[in-house]
Amino acid sequence: MTVDIPARLAEVMPGIRRDLEDLVRIQSVSADPARAGEVERSAEAARDLFAAEGFEVEIVRAHDGAPPAVIARKAGPAGAPTVLLYAHHDVQPENDHADWDSPPWEPTERGDRLYGRGAADDKAGIAAHLGAVRILGDDLPVNLVMFIEGEEEVGSDTLVELLAAHKDRLEADVIVIADSGNWDIGVPALTTSLRGLVRMDVEVRTLTHAVHSGMWGGLVPDSIMTLSRLVASLHHDDGSVAIEGLFSGPAAAVEYPEARLRAESGAAEGIEWIGTGSVVERLWTQPALSITGFDAPKVEGASNTLVPAARCRISLRIAPGDTTANAVARLQAHLEKHVPWGATLSTTVVDTGEATQIDASGPAYDAARAAFAEAWDGTAPVDMGVGGSIPFIAEFLETFPEASVLVTGVEDPDTRAHGANEGLHLAEFERVCLAETLLLHHLAG
Repeated sequence: MTVDIPARLAEVMPGIRRDLEDLVRIQSVSADPARAGEVERSAEAARDLFAAEGFEVEIVRAHDGAPPAVIARKAGPAGAPTVLLYAHHDVQPENDHADWDSPPWEPTERGDRLYGRGAADDKAGIAAHLGAVRILGDDLPVNLVMFIEGEEEVGSDTLVELLAAHKDRLEADVIVIADSGNWDIGVPALTTSLRGLVRMDVEVRTLTHAVHSGMWGGLVPDSIMTLSRLVASLHHDDGSVAIEGLFSGPAAAVEYPEARLRAESGAAEGIEWIGTGSVVERLWTQPALSITGFDAPKVEGASNTLVPAARCRISLRIAPGDTTANAVARLQAHLEKHVPWGATLSTTVVDTGEATQIDASGPAYDAARAAFAEAWDGTAPVDMGVGGSIPFIAEFLETFPEASVLVTGVEDPDTRAHGANEGLHLAEFERVCLAETLLLHHLAG
């Protein structure tokens, strides 16, 4: 290989940083119909970046009105393997600007981080791919395909259609999905498992209409109390999930120090951890259930009234090895068994996403480990689980069963993706660009 990678890295990073900042300024919130034009503009910006590097580029969509994705291709040497590099250009809503220490759509450097919505998740993934391309220039050791999605943050609803429609153009020997993170600053990681997700809305009804709490309290159960008892049945006293028939598995023997855990989780002072087993088992390979929404009258303005119906949203993370079909059935059976006092129970599945377990062995993973260790000055990558869900990874595995799928990323424990003050650690980002360049070089062999 004739490219002086360290010299080229230093040369291209200022431009990569500028391009990343330009992408962050585009408010590509896929969940907001009012900003659909910004999502289009984001796709066009990604298209133009790779077109400028000599790629054949096209904006595609599953059907009219569907979010835009970008497919870009550039040939390497004849007979070289093909590598698909994935990222997504849509981002989460920024929510209340008052929670941010700097404007969410104006990339701002403070300390060792660049702050802004999408600065890490996942426009930095696009920038990392671009960095590797610019470092290698016309010396590509492999055939490259870019797939930059535009609806990851709203569930990738049309991804299966896109993969089917463009399968021949996207087929690759190795797929690198840059939408995860590293174990810590200075410690790289390869993500090898992710939990799945079931979201269900649950409503209980105890009355046909609201009634006076003094007149009927003590005889008729109110819906809020009823739903509270039902929700409480979902956990044992130690906080572990009480739903029978859900799968749990072992996790890697990775230490998660108490001080780091408290700092990174944002746990309030004095809070006790829930569940049983090691920390990483509870975070990666056991089910977890949370209540993420609750419909009931606000305390301010509440009257002496028995509320006839109450509703909540359950977010159930399922362990690798389980299926969403099993989880939905087990959750439904638990709710029906435990709904108290004859209340009417109604449930609606909002969405689901399968868990993922990746076989992290073989030449592609050997190449990745070598590249990461070199980029991080000899520190070997951790095989890491993730408690969150990226359901589309299972769809890539199903569509391209012969490909090796590597899940990498730019995030670290303090990235705060999806929250206020999302930030990219700039020194780690440079290592990510270096690691991906080295990975492509190693995969050619």
